[in-house]
Amino acid sequence: MRHSERHKTHRTGWLRAAVLGANDGIVSTASLVLGVAATKASTQAILIAGVASLVAGAMSMAAGEYVSVSSQADTENADLAREKTELADNPGQEHAELTAIYMQRGLDESLASQVATQLMARDALGAHARDELGISETLAAKPVQAAFASAGMFAAGALLPLAVVLLAPASAIMEAVAGSSLFFLALLGLVAARAGGSPLLVSAARVTFWGALAMALTAGVGALFGVAA
Repeated sequence: MRHSERHKTHRTGWLRAAVLGANDGIVSTASLVLGVAATKASTQAILIAGVASLVAGAMSMAAGEYVSVSSQADTENADLAREKTELADNPGQEHAELTAIYMQRGLDESLASQVATQLMARDALGAHARDELGISETLAAKPVQAAFASAGMFAAGALLPLAVVLLAPASAIMEAVAGSSLFFLALLGLVAARAGGSPLLVSAARVTFWGALAMALTAGVGALFGVAA
């Protein structure tokens, strides 16, 4: 009977961007809403500020993820190009490097040399990318995927506190936004932990704590320096 294993590593790229985007969407928009609400602003003013935060934040997340992950991809591509040149110019030295890597991992010299020979015969660049440079298809940088995942999840996260502003009575906006946002953050932590295979409670507590701190500080600033709109 074939043994089937389910690993989580292949989710690393999009999961990191998605969790970061959703977390920032909830925290930044809820914090801004609380900060504006603390100035005794009208519901309309709060919504306008929240929508502006959603649009600006989603675009910022997309641009930031794309630029940063593109830089990683550029570095990976430069290393691969360099490795391709070295394989063409000095295949013997590259074989020795791969042999040494396998020896460090526990193979004897003869077996390590055989493994290096067979892997290089099949896909020399792929073998060196994976075992010398640490670049694999699973973990390779994907700028477009990261940008869309981050921006989309930011917008989805930001919509949650805005929906609460629309539904909650004007007199209870701060309490409703704060309470619901903490709930959403805890839920996000649980979902992310489930998808990534990490401890559920630790992930939920971590996300909720930092979100609560951000909202409390922003609301405090609004109450201290705000002027009614």
